[in-house]
This record gives sequence, structure tokens and C-alpha cells, in this order.
Amino acid sequence: MLARIFPHPVLTAGLIVIWLLLVNHIKVGSLVMAAILGTAIPLLTRAYWPDRPRIRNLPALAGYALLVVWDIILANIIVARIILFKPNDRIETRWITVPLDLRTPEAITLLAATITLTPGTVTADMSACGRALLIHSLHAPDPDAVRDEIKSRYEARLKRIFE
Repeated sequence: MLARIFPHPVLTAGLIVIWLLLVNHIKVGSLVMAAILGTAIPLLTRAYWPDRPRIRNLPALAGYALLVVWDIILANIIVARIILFKPNDRIETRWITVPLDLRTPEAITLLAATITLTPGTVTADMSACGRALLIHSLHAPDPDAVRDEIKSRYEARLKRIFE
């Protein structure tokens, strides 16, 4: 019965938290609206999610979220320093191909979103076979190091979480 009302409980919890963060206060009306959205959106989109993503390690997912928030903060500082203090002719933008070991669509989507959320990098494309991401980096003097950091810092963790 509970699975019918909450087909994706992690999504429901995430939507509730995101709504409360967006309104920036916890009042009865905000809680009610968060509960309505957190219940309605998964119910209305249930047909598009025939299989629930299998999260194998929920504490690792929470740790991953904290890591991404920390990396976003650091990347903001680094990008600000690049833009403000590095001459344009010394900025080395690069296109980088990141081969994927991930196979689940949810893990690949989360990796692509993580890369895009981190200032200074953006996921531009995915190969037709789904085995590589094309990344644009604002400043990458060593593209191999950027690729290796994405694979070790993000992809390896996502593999432990989803696969």
C-alpha cells in the first residue's frame, strides 16, 4: 500500500527537502506544500520510471552529496580566481572525453549533472553507445588529470552507490 502512494520514497524525501530549502522557512503551509509536491510528482511521473533506481548504499549517497557541495564551493573560488586574475591568453580551455565504467542510467545522469553543477566544467554530450561523456573544462592544462579526477572522485563513488 505504501509503495503505491510513494513509488519513489527517496525522490519524495529529496523533493520535500529541496522545497523547504527553496522557501527558506519551515511553516505549516510550507510543510503541506512540500508534502503535496513530494507525493504528487513521483505519482504523476511513475509511468516514466518503470524500474526504481537501485541505491545500494544510502549513506554513501549522502556522503557523495556532501562531497559535491564541497567541490562546488571550492570550484567557485577557483573559477573566480581564474576569471579575475588569469590573463585570457593563459586560460587553457579543453574538450575532454571521459570513458564511462558506469552502466545504470541514473548513475550516468548523476555523474553528468555533478560535472555540470561544478563551476568550470560542463557535460556537453554523451556518446551514442553511452560509454563516454564529452566534457568542456574552462581551464585544464592537463586534460588527463581532469579525466582521472572525475573517474576517481565521482565515478568510483557512484559505482559503489548504484552498482
